[in-house]
Amino acid sequence: MNYVENIRCPNCGSYGERHHLLDCNLVRTQCPECDYLMVTCGVTGKVVEAYAPGLSLEHFICRV
Repeated sequence: MNYVENIRCPNCGSYGERHHLLDCNLVRTQCPECDYLMVTCGVTGKVVEAYAPGLSLEHFICRV
């Protein structure tokens, strides 16, 4: 049986949802406010798909 839990979005802090899809062993975390999406394997925890808007390339570039 699948179930949904209400969580805080790890990207923006708004209320989001975590869907536990037990029939296919996936966990989908999503936020309607910032369009965050993370799909992980329910067994291993490995990331299957991810989308986190608002994180630009500038955050990962070191400037001297």
